[in-house]
Amino acid sequence: MMDELEHLKDFPVPASRPDARARALDVALAAFDEAQKNPVPVTQGRSVPLRPISVPRNETRRFFMRMTRPNFATAASIAALMIALPVAATLLKRSDDLSYVIVDSSPVPMTKAPVATGGRPESVIGLAKPDATVAAEPAKKAVEGSKVAASQQPAEPNKTGLPVEALPAPVAVAPAGPAASGTIVVRPGDSLDLKGAANVGRVADAESYMGQEALPAQRQIDIRERHPDLTDNPIRQVAAEPVSTFSIDVDTASYSFTRRMLNTGQLPQPDAVRVEELINYFPYNYPKPETRDAPFLPTATILPAPWNPAHKLVQIGIKGYSLQSTERPRANLVFLMDVSGSMQPQDRLPLVKNALRLLVDQLQPDDTVGIVTYASGAGVALEPTRIADKSKIIAAIDALGAEGSTAGAEGIQDAYRMAEAHFDKTGVNRIILATDGDFNVGLSDTEALKGLIERKRQSGIFLSILGVGQDNYNDTLMQTLAQNGNGTAAYVDTLNEARKVLVDEASSTLFTIAKDVKIQVEWNPVLVSEYRLIGYETRALKREDFNNDKVDAGDTGSGHTVTALYEITPVGAAPAADALRYGGKAADAPAKAVAPETEYGFLKLRYKLPKEDASKLITLPLTSALETQPSVDVRFATAVAAYGQLLRGSPYLGAYGYDDVIALAQGAKGDDPFGYRAEFVNLVRLAKSARP
Repeated sequence: MMDELEHLKDFPVPASRPDARARALDVALAAFDEAQKNPVPVTQGRSVPLRPISVPRNETRRFFMRMTRPNFATAASIAALMIALPVAATLLKRSDDLSYVIVDSSPVPMTKAPVATGGRPESVIGLAKPDATVAAEPAKKAVEGSKVAASQQPAEPNKTGLPVEALPAPVAVAPAGPAASGTIVVRPGDSLDLKGAANVGRVADAESYMGQEALPAQRQIDIRERHPDLTDNPIRQVAAEPVSTFSIDVDTASYSFTRRMLNTGQLPQPDAVRVEELINYFPYNYPKPETRDAPFLPTATILPAPWNPAHKLVQIGIKGYSLQSTERPRANLVFLMDVSGSMQPQDRLPLVKNALRLLVDQLQPDDTVGIVTYASGAGVALEPTRIADKSKIIAAIDALGAEGSTAGAEGIQDAYRMAEAHFDKTGVNRIILATDGDFNVGLSDTEALKGLIERKRQSGIFLSILGVGQDNYNDTLMQTLAQNGNGTAAYVDTLNEARKVLVDEASSTLFTIAKDVKIQVEWNPVLVSEYRLIGYETRALKREDFNNDKVDAGDTGSGHTVTALYEITPVGAAPAADALRYGGKAADAPAKAVAPETEYGFLKLRYKLPKEDASKLITLPLTSALETQPSVDVRFATAVAAYGQLLRGSPYLGAYGYDDVIALAQGAKGDDPFGYRAEFVNLVRLAKSARP
């Protein structure tokens, strides 16, 4: 029999017809689906969990059937590999005593991985973004400063369920030189930092990985969380830059994300810590405005900086107007639910479902809720339904299950279509996106998504984010979507946090009282030589943006509080930088400052009412009269600001440490009905002993 089969290799291989292949695959998949209704146990064959019969979910079985079918793309990948290997071997020649292995990460069966210098690899580091910088320890000689070149994308839409980024060309890393994109394999003990990398992770047993078909993305790699790159606001000289402008921020995602990390015994990544979100996580008892037509009443306090008594802190507090129940507009909400396979854990889809049940209980009978889901594709789980029919809404939430990949952009488009079809001109039209991470199928370019959401925002449909889960949460993308969708970004790690966001703060989460809210402070060079804004790095605006009503800024919900802190260096105190030799005033500074003997600066607050396009202005002089005994709220906000700076490794706190933060916060807990401030003190204690 084997001899007869051997002769078959001499026969010419007929050309493949794409239409015939597609029909054959459809018939095979249909037969496969039918067979799954009465599966027969199979004991023969290999034991690795790649046989379709061994995979528990039918959608995943279909994935592997597609993955193991040859096509033109796989042939092209094999050809590219054969071309790349000699080149890669030359590049890898001088790798000293370190072993680097080339691995094809496209979904092509691969029976052997060439080893450049010998040795058995132990870990797979994978799938870097184009132009990611590769640095390795202790492999500095070999790859420090290497660059990963642009990956080759498949010509046809990706139908495998893998992210497009997971289909690069074959890979090699050259010593201190350019490399093709893909997967890098290194020795035990080597640690790689792929700066700007998209999907980076490890496969513990590289030997079993080789020779097998590529696994689905979530099994092949562990995707790391991504956060916006942050550099602390610098100290600025008033003589050169007397004006500071920023958009207010009411997001709180960074606080709960940081809490989750500390509760596992780990310090958060510095870029995950946005100090203004930590400060604004807590409610503060600031004076309340009396009417919705003037929705803000700013206040300020000036106090010594606890980490540098020669400096002062200027605390700015803003309380938003609280809508009464009779003033609250009708809500037209669309829940956009990520139901991909990664949402299965208890801290993801099950947590979101419980959170949405809590929110439904807070809504009024005339409010409506619709549900759009997305996984490998998007679909409608519930057409807009009035809260009066609550049982129908709860039943739709209960029926949600998780499976498939993540076509988030397709879901966003369907959610906007639903919101537009039921748009309420006099109500609140908002989409709430609940997800654990990235979009890896369909439109996933951040700029394209940003443009789509900006256009929809202008039509009156806003977008808020409810993030969950760990390991693959794309904080950068979620922040971008929320900021451009005139919404907030919350991160929910516990049901108690869900209650805080969707019950206690439901009005501020859903109902906007002012949009495009901007703050500008001009500092008086007669009294202030330097200043720095603590936090708000991602919210900085140009000076001229303040008066430009076309420039988008942050929105504020009903009853929400916003806090900002500046550290200033009074004239006479030792400055961080030398004074200017040739003049000390900015070119456009007024000839004479207003009340120079008492006024540190001048605060301006600009905002638009929800249905208006022209902004209004509120002002407040920051005078020495504000140097009073700080309230409990001001002292607690100061403690949180110090804590956030410590987590970020700020260079401005000197010897001030976690014990100092604990002492300050303990004496400023005040009325703490929900225990948020007591919990904060415990988190500071955890930060003292957490590992990096």
